[in-house]
Amino acid sequence: MSENVIETRGIIRDFRLGQETVHVLKGIDLDIKKGDYVAFMGPSGSGKSTFMNLLGCLDTPTSGSYRLNGVDVSMLSDDQLADIRNTEIGFVFQTFNLLPRTTALDNVALPMIYAGKSKKERNQRAEEVLTSVGLADRMDHKPNQLSGGQRQRVAVGRALVNRPSIILADEPTGNLDSKTGVEIMALFDQIHADGNTVILVTHEEDIAEHAHRIIRLRDGVIESDTRNKAWNS
Repeated sequence: MSENVIETRGIIRDFRLGQETVHVLKGIDLDIKKGDYVAFMGPSGSGKSTFMNLLGCLDTPTSGSYRLNGVDVSMLSDDQLADIRNTEIGFVFQTFNLLPRTTALDNVALPMIYAGKSKKERNQRAEEVLTSVGLADRMDHKPNQLSGGQRQRVAVGRALVNRPSIILADEPTGNLDSKTGVEIMALFDQIHADGNTVILVTHEEDIAEHAHRIIRLRDGVIESDTRNKAWNS
C-alpha cells in the first residue's frame, strides 16, 4: 500500500474558449503523503485553482492520471466522483458556503445525510466536531448570528465530519480580518497535528508558512516544491 494519499501523473487541463484552446495545466506530476501539510501558491492564472478543483474531484483532467488513496479517480463516473467528494475530501472555501437558514449543527451534519447516516449518528458526530472547533456554545445559531471566524469554524467542522482523507482549503482566511485569520490557521495547524492531510491554496506568504511544504505553480507547471525551513519534517 502506497503511503501517498495523492499521486498525479502528467495532468493536463485544457479549456476551450471559442475557437481557442487554453492550456491551463501542462503536465503535473505530484505525490502527497498521508499526513502532509501542503500550501499551493502562484500568481493569478498560474493554474492553482484549476489544480485544486481536480484534486477535489470537482473537475477531471483532459489527460493524465490522478490516484486518490490508490484509486484512479480520473476514470470514475460522475456519481462515483460525487461519492468520493463526500467521503474522502473535506472542503473549506473562502466564502464559507453555509446554508443560511440552517443551524451550525445541521450545516455540519449535512455531508452525513449524503453518506446515509442516521439522524442520531449525524447529530452526535456534528456535536463532537463543533466542540472540537470551539463552537460548543453556538450549535443552534444560524450563519447570520455568527461572526466570520465562527462561520469559517462551522465550515471547517463540516469538512471534518465524514473523517475525510484530505482537507482542501481554498483561501480559507481570504474573507477574514488578520486576527481571525491567525485563529483559523491555528485551527488548521491543530487539524494537521491530529493526523489529517491538509492542502491549502493561498496567495499570502504568512498563511503558506504554516504548511510544511510549499508548492509554487506558474504558467501551469510546478515552479518549485520546497520543504518549509521552519519545520524539520
